Amino acid sequence: MSKPLLLCVMGPTASGKTDLAVAVAREMDCELISVDSALVYRGLDIGSAKPDYPHHLVDIRDPAQPYSAADFAADANRLADDICARGKTPLLVGGTMLYFKAFLEGLAAMPAADPQIRAQIEAEAEALGWPQLHAELARVDPDSAARIHPNHSQRLARALEVYRASGVPISQWQNTEPENLPRERFRIVQVAICPQQRSILHQRIALRFQQMLAAGLLAEVETLFQRDDLHGDLPSMRTVGYRQLWQHLAGECTMEEAVERAVAATRQLAKRQLTWLRKWPELEWIYTDQAGNIVETTLSDPTGNANNANPADLLLKYLA
Repeated sequence: MSKPLLLCVMGPTASGKTDLAVAVAREMDCELISVDSALVYRGLDIGSAKPDYPHHLVDIRDPAQPYSAADFAADANRLADDICARGKTPLLVGGTMLYFKAFLEGLAAMPAADPQIRAQIEAEAEALGWPQLHAELARVDPDSAARIHPNHSQRLARALEVYRASGVPISQWQNTEPENLPRERFRIVQVAICPQQRSILHQRIALRFQQMLAAGLLAEVETLFQRDDLHGDLPSMRTVGYRQLWQHLAGECTMEEAVERAVAATRQLAKRQLTWLRKWPELEWIYTDQAGNIVETTLSDPTGNANNANPADLLLKYLA
C-alpha cells in the first residue's frame, strides 16, 4: 500500500469508459493518459471521438507518422512517473489493448523503426509479394514466421526490419525480460466497463457513428484524403470509420456501403477488445444497463448498494 496508485480504465468502444475516467479524475485529481491508437493523430478528431477533457498522448503525431505500442509504452511510463512526481494519480483510459499490454507487461528493448529499411521491405513486397518475404522470414526467424500470417504485412515487415537492422531475430529480442515494469513502481487497479447486453453496445456503436457523420466526419476524411503524403495503408488511415470512408472517396464503394462497413467493423473491433478483456488478469468489471447504471459488478461496495449505482460513484468508494 506504500506504492502510489495507478488506475487503468478499459472497455470496448462506446462502452462509457471515457465518461467514467473523467468523472473519477475530477474527484481524485487524476491526470488522464489516453490509451487509444487513433487519438494520437492530429486531424482525426470526429471519427476518434476525441474528448474535450484534457488527456496526455492526444494529438501528438501527424497521420503520416506511425506510432507504435513501443512508443506508447515509453511515453506512458514517463508520464506516469511525472504525474506521480506532481502528487497526482495517473489514470490510463482507452481501448487499445495492445498498448495496455505493452505498458503493463513491458516490451523487450529492440532496434527502433528504420524508415529506410522499412521502405526497402515495402518495395520488395510490391515487386515480389508478401508471401515471398514471409519465406525469407522463415529462413532467418522460423519462430516468428510460425506466428505471423503471410498476409499480415505490418507484423511481417517489422520482423524483417528488426532482423536486417540488428542481425538478431525479433523472436530472440522478445524473449528478453523487461525491467522497471509499472507493477514494480505502482499499486495498480484495473477496471473494465461494458454494457451487460451486447445489443446495447451495438446500438451505441450505430448511433455514435451516425452522430459522427452529422458532425462532419466525411468532410474530415476528405481533408485527409486530399493530402499527397497519406494513403490507405498507413496505421492512421486504417482506423475504423476512416478506412471505410477513405474507400468510399477512392470510389471503391458507395456511401451507404461505407457506413454499413464502418458500423460492422466497429462491432468487430468491440468483439476483439472484449476477447482481450475476458483473458485479462486482475481485472474488475462493471456491467451497465441502457442508462449507464450498474447492473452487475465485481467491485466491492462498502454500502452494499452497487446495483443501480453510478459507475464513477462505485469506483470512488472502492478506491477510498
